[in-house]
Amino acid sequence: MDYAKIEKKWNEKWEKDGLYRFDETKLDNKYYLLEMFSYPSGLNLHLGHWWNFGLSDSFGRFKRMQGYNVFQPMGFDSFGLPAENFALKTGIHPEDSTLHNIHVMEEQLRNIGGTFNWENEIITCKPEYYKWTQWLFVQLYKKGLAYQKEAPVNWCPSCNTVIANEQVVDGLCERCGTEVVRKNMKQWFFKITDYAERLLSGLDKINWPQKTKILQKNWIGKSVGCEVDFKTEDGKEKLTVFTSRVDTIYGVSWLVIAPEHPKLSKFVTSDRKAEVDKYVAEAAKKDEIARSSTNNEKTGVFTGTYVINPLTGAKVPLFVADYVIATYATGIVMGVAAHDERDYDFAKVYGVKVVQVIEGKNGEQVKLPYTEPGRLINSAEFNGLTSEEAREKIAEKLEKMGAGRRKVNYKLRDWSVSRQRYWGCPIPIIYCPHCGTVPVPESDLPVILPRIHDYKPEGEGPLGKVESYMNVKCPHCGAPARRDPDTLDAFVCSSFYHLRYIDPRNDKEIFSSEKANKVGPIDTYVGGVEHATAHLMYARFITMFLHDLRLINFEEPFKRLVHQGMVLGSDGKKMSKRNGGKTADEYVNEFGSDALRLTMMFSMNYIDGGPWNDEGLKHMTAFMERVERIVKKWCALGDDNADLNGSEEQDLEYARAYCVKEMRAGFEDFSFNTAVARLMELVNAMYKYDKNERKNGVLAKSVAKDVIRLIAPAAPHFSEQLWQDIGEEYSIHNQLYPVCDETKLVRSSVEIAVQVNSKIITRMNILANAANDEILKVVKANDRVKPLLEGKNILKEIIVPGRIVNIIVK
Repeated sequence: MDYAKIEKKWNEKWEKDGLYRFDETKLDNKYYLLEMFSYPSGLNLHLGHWWNFGLSDSFGRFKRMQGYNVFQPMGFDSFGLPAENFALKTGIHPEDSTLHNIHVMEEQLRNIGGTFNWENEIITCKPEYYKWTQWLFVQLYKKGLAYQKEAPVNWCPSCNTVIANEQVVDGLCERCGTEVVRKNMKQWFFKITDYAERLLSGLDKINWPQKTKILQKNWIGKSVGCEVDFKTEDGKEKLTVFTSRVDTIYGVSWLVIAPEHPKLSKFVTSDRKAEVDKYVAEAAKKDEIARSSTNNEKTGVFTGTYVINPLTGAKVPLFVADYVIATYATGIVMGVAAHDERDYDFAKVYGVKVVQVIEGKNGEQVKLPYTEPGRLINSAEFNGLTSEEAREKIAEKLEKMGAGRRKVNYKLRDWSVSRQRYWGCPIPIIYCPHCGTVPVPESDLPVILPRIHDYKPEGEGPLGKVESYMNVKCPHCGAPARRDPDTLDAFVCSSFYHLRYIDPRNDKEIFSSEKANKVGPIDTYVGGVEHATAHLMYARFITMFLHDLRLINFEEPFKRLVHQGMVLGSDGKKMSKRNGGKTADEYVNEFGSDALRLTMMFSMNYIDGGPWNDEGLKHMTAFMERVERIVKKWCALGDDNADLNGSEEQDLEYARAYCVKEMRAGFEDFSFNTAVARLMELVNAMYKYDKNERKNGVLAKSVAKDVIRLIAPAAPHFSEQLWQDIGEEYSIHNQLYPVCDETKLVRSSVEIAVQVNSKIITRMNILANAANDEILKVVKANDRVKPLLEGKNILKEIIVPGRIVNIIVK
């Protein structure tokens, strides 16, 4: 076949015919399949895009051939740092470069031969989309979930903007690799913490990889415990700590307050001020992730203040240390060296007393630090209680004393959404000297992002320099007012895109609730695990919020989540042009898109990823030619020998049934490599049967046509052409995927490997239902095995049914 010619031909016909158009009138059997949309920051579709979009498209084709009405829209996440940085690098305006890149990527994605519903395309940088990003902000503001405050934030000196905790990797900016610093700034936040418990409990209702659920659970970080009040020596001030281990309160040797805690200065004595100020300044240079790491050396400075343990009356010192974060719980923690590894390390450095208050569950001696639950010692009337019992009893006592209370805390922080960059969705807020903070009226949305040419980041939003944009009348009183100069985090745009896809041309509402409730939620969502604590968390939060607005009747956006692995270079490193990586277009031009798709499917596991070797393309092309030859030959057979049903026919029936069963399971589980491997086995079985002089023509044609159906999701153009060549009615993609006939999964004979002392001697065909003694009798009589057993003692006979016979001799 001329693959380039047939791919062009069928792509054009499929698009003209609307073959894959989603039927909005038939939603009883809908299947919403979505891949995370792309950043259009580069010009070429690389193999990673193919890996993500091409192979998941094959899954969509498979679902379509199962009879589902598949909705698989496509769009572009076109605001944010990637697109703006690309524009700064090339000198081309972000709008121009972004829209050009989108056009190029649209063409390349079409060449994949995907079943994408382009009529539902969305582009987040277009006003018709970001109108609804702004509308969403206004709704959050009205419900008290969007608020402004001055807070320590992660600041990237290179990108000159705030970045979220999720965008800091090992203390560096995820985008540019620059060391992130902490900086106090007035920012807009979304109150995702109000949804912490729902985000946590909702994980039990969705089919996601366990590792991703664990990442989100740890990020939310639910902790059940107590707040305890420690008063200063003079009784004038109190410091409230949060602890999940109130059973260890009798072992408290010090308290620690966060360097950025707003009340720190109250507790610093004059003789300690210089050292504390120096320490606080150094801590401000570190990001929260690095400070919280258990691997870092523990540092701290004594504030000069002592506080009183409410239960023991003991006087304990107050330190300031950067391993405590002000925004988590109260920003003050207890130091219990005997029962916390971090505290134990701190105590060794600063010579603080170590007081053991927990022993083993059965009273046994334990090595310190002992962090497990046990029984209390050195704890007054609570001695002998288990840790669990003591937590309840101690909490009761603290509450009666008015010195504490039960409390649930979460590590999850509110979502910082302000960005001091140009290429983003304008924040729909106006500041009036009389009315204060005023949201832009919904009737005035969208606030259009003006086209400016001086958009280099300088630490403040570039829009702040555009007077024609900034100056506006207050919607309430009409007085001169100013707009917010910042733009929104691009993750806000992607937090609801899956719902906007359903109704992208609706200019009256964010989407039709009726449509969204029928098409949503997403049945299978495909994307990288790197988004676990950012996009995937934010999309869940916003979907829950839209549910609370009664716009949708579901809380979770993605019922099933599949992570694709990374395609690496042949050397196991990240693929690039530098290490010989080609673009997808180069491979498609040489081998065709179907060969590329099949090779990627077969060469590695989709979930794990792995090294790419383009040698496989030649072998896959040869396999496709092999399929074409046998299929055309068998479909040209007459109906001769239709009643022929010997062992050879039964073996062929078995090979087909087994292949169908395994390929269906492989596609369903995204185990494409095993699916293609089973197809290859079936083709081998066909060539084996083809050697027979007499063939059942009816069976042969049936198997040949099933092979075209089986390969169709993986090689859409090739299968369409082959279907036409054998005279079948257009289109193969309207055919139902083969269903396994379980009655055929019975073999007349099986091939087994015969081993002597675990070394393979030969392979033999034996009756599938033969008893073990019959198998051994046949094996021992074999001409190649018999001489190896003569004069030897047989120590052991191992039989793995249908696979191996291993005779151990001496």
